[in-house]
Formats: sequence, C-alpha cells, structure tokens
Amino acid sequence: MAKKLEFNKSIKELSLDDLKAKVTDDALRLKKLEFAHAISPLENPIAIRSLRRDIARLKTELQKRTLA
Repeated sequence: MAKKLEFNKSIKELSLDDLKAKVTDDALRLKKLEFAHAISPLENPIAIRSLRRDIARLKTELQKRTLA
C-alpha cells in the first residue's frame, strides 16, 4: 500500500507531457510482459496486474487534468 501512495504522489508532480509519455511507455511494457507471459509463465504474474493498475492511475490523473 505504501508503494501506491508513493506512486500517486509522484504522479501529481509530473507534467502533462510526462504523464502522456509514461502512459505510452508503460502500455508498451505491459504488452511485452503479456507476450512474454503467453510464451512462458512469468515468475511473478502479479506484475502484470500491478502494471495495469498503474496505467489506470496514470490515465485517471491525465483525465482529471484535461477536464480541469
């Protein structure tokens, strides 16, 4: 839970362009992880879930800023 709080604080400090770049980078990393997991099981499949949730948090913050 501490990781989530740190992540949320770091998101607030990013600029709009940095947020967009981080979303695309993390989406690419998620795609690679899912592909690697399809070929052979990952040691830690929970990493896929946490990365998906991080991307959702980034997109939520991006949406908040564009609406504000």
